[in-house]
Amino acid sequence: MTRAPLRGRDAYRAWRTIGTRWADNDAYGHVNNVVYYAWFDTVVNAWLIEAGLLDVAAGDPVGLVAETGCRYARPLSYPEAVEVGLAVEELGTSSVRYRLGVFAKGSDEAAAEGLFVHVYVDRKTRRPVPLPEMWRAKLGELAPPRDGEGDQP
Repeated sequence: MTRAPLRGRDAYRAWRTIGTRWADNDAYGHVNNVVYYAWFDTVVNAWLIEAGLLDVAAGDPVGLVAETGCRYARPLSYPEAVEVGLAVEELGTSSVRYRLGVFAKGSDEAAAEGLFVHVYVDRKTRRPVPLPEMWRAKLGELAPPRDGEGDQP
């Protein structure tokens, strides 16, 4: 069975550098898989906060994680910094599918590629609600260019 190669840096629109910690390494000497999921959560929510969309204490709507996944290609280890790229792969009525790429700092090849799906719900009822137009516009900034767009002179 063959699988598609992981995407390169040009597939991502926002970036965050994260330092690995001593506790991130597992018994095999590389960053444990559960740490990648914490990075995904951190990168998505930090971007939402910085974009003015997420107010953790009182904001409405709130995103509940509905799905996550990760494909690994190369090990990462403490001590090294990683750069995590973020893009919106699909924008639904009340959901967002984010794509994340994890790269060793300065590397052109992804060490891992993740997906992270939020379903946005009313804070009180926890029922799905349509994303506000302001959210849709801001999240649209994270969409990668369509084929044939972007890198043309």
